[in-house]
Amino acid sequence: MADSAPRVTVCAGIPAISASLHHRIRFPVGDPAALVTVVGVGGAAPNRILIIRDIELDRARKNARADVFHSPADFAPASGLSGDRETATAQAVAECVRRTGATKVSIDRSTPAIYWHQLIAAGLEVSCDPLDGVAIRRSKDAQEIAWLRQCQADTEAAVRMACQTIAAAPLRDDGVLLSGGKPLTSQRVREAIDVFLLRRGYLNPEAIVAGGSMGSDCHEHGSGELRTCEPVMVDVFPRNRRTLYNGDCTRTVVHGAPPRELVRMHAAVVAAKAAAIAAIRPGVTGEAIHAETSRVIRDHGFAMGMPSSDETWAQARMTHGTGHGVGLEVHEPPLLAAKGPALVVGDVVTVEPGLYQPGLGGVRVEDMLVVTADGCENLGELPEGLDWLG
Repeated sequence: MADSAPRVTVCAGIPAISASLHHRIRFPVGDPAALVTVVGVGGAAPNRILIIRDIELDRARKNARADVFHSPADFAPASGLSGDRETATAQAVAECVRRTGATKVSIDRSTPAIYWHQLIAAGLEVSCDPLDGVAIRRSKDAQEIAWLRQCQADTEAAVRMACQTIAAAPLRDDGVLLSGGKPLTSQRVREAIDVFLLRRGYLNPEAIVAGGSMGSDCHEHGSGELRTCEPVMVDVFPRNRRTLYNGDCTRTVVHGAPPRELVRMHAAVVAAKAAAIAAIRPGVTGEAIHAETSRVIRDHGFAMGMPSSDETWAQARMTHGTGHGVGLEVHEPPLLAAKGPALVVGDVVTVEPGLYQPGLGGVRVEDMLVVTADGCENLGELPEGLDWLG
């Protein structure tokens, strides 16, 4: 009996927000939509049915990845559709599945609960496959890699602009950096980054511009005046407004002469990054890559992980993993950290070792790479140094 019914899966949400749905259809609209995939009896080729708002149908037929296109009205149940768009779309999905003759349906982990509710209400047996869509999103196709390459180029251009602005700033007598005769602050640099990326078509979450001791917290965004001879971490991770893919890059800049201990920290971070990149290839786990980073950090005399409750933070430490996946989300699988999975061709990952010392600040250097059949390719080309006047 089980073989007499088609196998149906549903992925639903708002494509402009839902990474899983957008990845499947490549059409980032802001209204509810759903992709119903029907695999016929005997493993017949899947039929991908996109249910989307009626005013989007013509554009969807030209631009979205699907086989058949419908509005919710095409699958109105006998009781009629709700006046709420998301509920109406979920009702239409349930009716669409019911009309295929299926009695069971699987949804992915990102599909909103309203779809589960309406599928159950239609008498269908619903299950969730938590891995549905995860593996395919990890292995980026040629279009995705091209988009990510452009994102990283624009991100690195913003980082370069920010670091050069800091490095070339004139000084006030007390060591505060100036711009236009006024103190150069983290906020002013962040604003310049925002404008730079907006003009290139990006939405930019609050970038990290953390000067001096603020940089000892790896995720402190930074505020206040920037000073000479102190490190400034610049971490930028914007999202392209058209493709919805992300860039991610970090560099550290020092105006003037860097402290000796910071130079030592920087050398360790750059060496750890090189070791991690050298280890990247298909089949190597994220955990093994992080182990390479950890080995180099320790070999340079620094510590890994947060200090325990009875430890003092007496030496610079790396407090986070080596990196993470990047795509439609700036943080997505796989992790290059403890329990990180084996890499696959097409994974796009960051490698971003860092060292942090309270009272002094932090150093982080981050690149983005794509895993290839025989290793990896760096999607960027920024210099790694602390001096940005060259």
